[in-house]
Amino acid sequence: MTTRRRFFQFALSSPALLALARPVASFAQDRPAFGLAEDPGNVFISPCGRPFRAKPGQPYPVADWFRTADVNSDGKLDHAEFVADALAFFKVLDRNGDGVIGPDEVAFYEQRIAPEVLGMRVDVSGGVAVARPVLQTVQGMPGGPAGGGMGGTGGDNEGESRLGPPDPDDSHPRPYDASGAGASPYSFFDEPEPVTAADTHFRGLISKSDFRALAEIHFSTLDSAALGYLILEGLPKTPVQRRLERVRNRRR
Repeated sequence: MTTRRRFFQFALSSPALLALARPVASFAQDRPAFGLAEDPGNVFISPCGRPFRAKPGQPYPVADWFRTADVNSDGKLDHAEFVADALAFFKVLDRNGDGVIGPDEVAFYEQRIAPEVLGMRVDVSGGVAVARPVLQTVQGMPGGPAGGGMGGTGGDNEGESRLGPPDPDDSHPRPYDASGAGASPYSFFDEPEPVTAADTHFRGLISKSDFRALAEIHFSTLDSAALGYLILEGLPKTPVQRRLERVRNRRR
């Protein structure tokens, strides 16, 4: 399967202030293509690309990520903890330990760790994570709603996916994410593929320093007041989080 290559874009201020400017990432926006008739999956994809999933109706799992990254549990995610969280996930992604994330490792991430970037929906129910295509129903593509896909036990909060292998008898068409939304609806940032977003040199390889540099940009964007730390209540809401809240409010 050809992996999606989406590269991170950043904005700078006027040339006169270039020396003082900080690169910033674009925040994710609500997209009409993600206007699913059903509830979206209760999924948060962290700034470094690690997925956190919860059962329908449970609190949005951004809090799970925050607790994981806030290693001293003081309720503040400081710069060092934020970058360390990203580098810990880099180690998970660098499966052969050669210091770079290559195309095969990107493919593993997209297909086995975070299929959401390829237009799959992953739900957690009864302790089982099940991935299935959803983009057909959004974009009116042939085939209609499709079930099946990949299944396995547990969520993915420890990094490496525990989704099961693809079913060889699965005849459902593979999803086609023409919207380009990828991970963005589940994330703070408008980065459809959050791992390859670090490949700002367009080499097809992502080094540890590349991953760190993107984490630095993410932190400075979220820490707009330059406090040196983030708090859970001050974080932006993802498009999926906003949608889930609207759905719950309508049902009250």
